[in-house]
Amino acid sequence: MTAASVTPTVRVRRVVTTRAGGVSAAPYDSFNLGDHVGDDPAAVTANRRRLAAGIGLPFERLVWMEQIHSRNVTVVSGPVAAPVEATDALVTTEPGLALVVLTADCVPLLLSDDEAGVIAAVHAGRVGARIGIVPRVLDTMVAQGADVARIGAFLGPAASGRQYEVPAAMQADVEAHLPGSACTTERGTPGLDLRAGLRRQLLAAGVAGVAEDPRCTIEDRALFSYRRSGVTGRIAGAIWMEPIDGE
Repeated sequence: MTAASVTPTVRVRRVVTTRAGGVSAAPYDSFNLGDHVGDDPAAVTANRRRLAAGIGLPFERLVWMEQIHSRNVTVVSGPVAAPVEATDALVTTEPGLALVVLTADCVPLLLSDDEAGVIAAVHAGRVGARIGIVPRVLDTMVAQGADVARIGAFLGPAASGRQYEVPAAMQADVEAHLPGSACTTERGTPGLDLRAGLRRQLLAAGVAGVAEDPRCTIEDRALFSYRRSGVTGRIAGAIWMEPIDGE
């Protein structure tokens, strides 16, 4: 059975930032959007305002998370005054509300059913991916009116399997929970390719398709990387919906 065709009333937008274009000083230079990494709060706020202006939304229409490497999913229906507590995924059906995920090696996952007007932003790090945040998000999106067969996924910049070296026992454990993620690094050591595992999981769940930004945060110095730098900033992945003209 195929999903029923529905005329979309919204246009889904997505953006991923780099570390350029902000006001933060080293080692957060310069477009750090993380408020939990030791950067000057005034600089972070200024950067977040620049992001809002850049995507054409009011500052208060960006929704942030207090990410904790969980499988907690929160549905939001409007602006919130502070980052949503203790969650690693946001889902909404509200146009003009940008859901934001922060990363510096973990996988930023942006999902949408454009026809139903349901979107999600997900922080899929090693722990969250291992314990099943993606199935939780898909279930929540369906509960909000989405159809899995119409959902498209975007995997943003993250640590690549070429560079993400882990102990063999950790690799085996993650592979047991997220098949397809085990790999060998360019140094010939045990590694993890979380995007490969997540892609396999999403396609097995029946999503319509998976797009990927192939950049590796560890290799690409235009991006923040915790594994490369330790003390560093965070890039953002954001997703929002705009009403289609005439709707």
